[in-house]
Amino acid sequence: MRPPEIVRLNPEKRVLFLTKDPELIRRQLSGELNLRMSDLTVDDLLDDINTDAMTPAWVCFSYRPEDLARDAYAGLIVDGERLFGRDALIDGNFEAIVSGLRKGVGSSRETAVQAEKWAGIRIAIAASFAPIHAANNINQGVLMGDHELLLRLQAGEGVELEEFYRRYDPITQLKVRSGGLFAFSKRLAAGELSLPRAESSSAPQTMAEKILARHRRDDDGSSVRPGDALVVRVDGGYSHEFTTAQVHHFLGEEYGADYAIQEPERFAVFEDHLIYADEVPKMQAFLGKIEELRELQRVFQRHTGVRDFSARDGVSPGICHELARQQLVSPGEFVQATDSHTCMGGCNNALTWGVGTTEYANLVYSGFTTVEVPESIRFELIGSLRDGVTAKDLMLHILLTFAKPQMTLKRVMEFTGEGLASLSMDERATLTNMATECSARTAIVEADDETLRWIAANRPDADIAAMRAASVHPDEGAHYEGGVHTIDLAHIRPMVAHPGDPNRGIPSDPTNGAYIDELGRVPIQIAYGGSCTAGKVDDLRFYHRVVKEAVDAGRRVADGVEFLIQFGSREVEDYCRRAGFVDTFERAGVRLISPGCGACIGCGPGVSVDEEQVTVSAINRNYKGRSGPGRLYLASPLSVAASAFTGEITAYHPGMFEPDVTEAAAPGAGVAAP
Repeated sequence: MRPPEIVRLNPEKRVLFLTKDPELIRRQLSGELNLRMSDLTVDDLLDDINTDAMTPAWVCFSYRPEDLARDAYAGLIVDGERLFGRDALIDGNFEAIVSGLRKGVGSSRETAVQAEKWAGIRIAIAASFAPIHAANNINQGVLMGDHELLLRLQAGEGVELEEFYRRYDPITQLKVRSGGLFAFSKRLAAGELSLPRAESSSAPQTMAEKILARHRRDDDGSSVRPGDALVVRVDGGYSHEFTTAQVHHFLGEEYGADYAIQEPERFAVFEDHLIYADEVPKMQAFLGKIEELRELQRVFQRHTGVRDFSARDGVSPGICHELARQQLVSPGEFVQATDSHTCMGGCNNALTWGVGTTEYANLVYSGFTTVEVPESIRFELIGSLRDGVTAKDLMLHILLTFAKPQMTLKRVMEFTGEGLASLSMDERATLTNMATECSARTAIVEADDETLRWIAANRPDADIAAMRAASVHPDEGAHYEGGVHTIDLAHIRPMVAHPGDPNRGIPSDPTNGAYIDELGRVPIQIAYGGSCTAGKVDDLRFYHRVVKEAVDAGRRVADGVEFLIQFGSREVEDYCRRAGFVDTFERAGVRLISPGCGACIGCGPGVSVDEEQVTVSAINRNYKGRSGPGRLYLASPLSVAASAFTGEITAYHPGMFEPDVTEAAAPGAGVAAP
């Protein structure tokens, strides 16, 4: 349904303010309190509301939007209890929902928007929105505005629809006016819409701009620039068992049960997210729904003929992003998938980002999608990381220094510079993987000989000459709205991020290798190594380095600590067995887990079971409830492994398990809770 040209608040409906004071939310939900924007400031509103809080993993096991709405905001927990009871958003009779900065950070799950929309929300108000979440709102026909606009609406003013979309590119404006993506696409196919053309230009371009210019449907060889509205072809994509059922459901609803997709050989399905859900006690009640998701993915794969990376005999071939960079993503390509960490493919010098299920369904059906050319920010890397420092530490530094002040928000993060040569392809993958934690659009790494060599080593039929020709490099004089920032890798120190947000990092003290003394010590119960971020071959080498040093010093995993390592793919697991890593891990008391997303998605071993448990993890995000109710700190694979043996959060440093060093460092080696 198309929105009205004049938007007004319905006097029979209400506005819900997501305040930092949970009691005010409770009173609004109960009907006791109605707030006005004039009574509040933006500082009173919740920032960084993540999609895990809006629709936790278990809520997403329901793929029909009307079912999702019943448990909207089930992940917003206060003092161990849900702030929103079942049907709370529906029963509250709300039409607008209001929050602070960066609404919808985290996972790309479109279910977060669907839960609000099917609960009655038609207007979302925030100071800023995470890019994938904003796109999901647009695709679902939910209007977005700021707090000044809400003041006018609550004063009784009728606001022209144009004020909700005038800041968007021309194609996105057409989507808003049409009432969402599917409606827009049908009007376009029917010839009811004419698309604007970007002005021809020969300006120098960033890597992202070059790829989008090459992929535009009306490619005339000219440059593109931020803000240009394009229709672009997509080289490939993928979904997984957490999202495929909804893609299939939407395509059937919109185009009929006999729908077909364009070039299915370019797309794939993966079974990785829920492979270990049956080992998590709280997931037992949902195993029937999980099996339904798996079966619907099998139905979709048979119906469409896309490539199949399903589990065999209960074992996943690997995490989608790890396998995609090995087998699917090539330099210069444009790839979309239904997961926020799709950006990991940028390590292959490709433009890759996550989209919601509506957008993915639309692009696999048509072969094209619409894009507003994003701004870029460039990181020029020089020097080399010191021994004991990893790409994960570099990303936690970038999160603290650049993402926290919103310098990366909605921008493409480009990594260039002579320092790249010192980083392996696995470490580069860590950089691009965590772009979504920076609320960036995506990340891309400049290609070099190592890029081509690594891809060819994983694909016997790879054409190195063709890949070299397709690779992109930034033009001299290309403009970066976010600036060009030089980072000397030698200055990066081991980092740990406090629970709640990856951008709450703290560097270690370089004088003694321990974390800042004034923060004290944090005993742990769980050390987890795995996920797409930290389950690669190099990550396993990091874990093994520490474990071997500890075992050689006569150490085992500390009493009261469970140390779990989960492989990112079967290839990674096979490598570890051939290299003898498994024997070392087992002698140390490490629990090894076959490939899958596991604890990172809250669906596998390593999930905390109560609020008192403390986890140090090498995964990508540590939002509350992401991996159980406990407190979760982020650190590098080296520091996670070191912490497993000391029993407290500890920055790894070479030689730390030699008796004299261990005895000297142990009393102050931890970091306290904030």
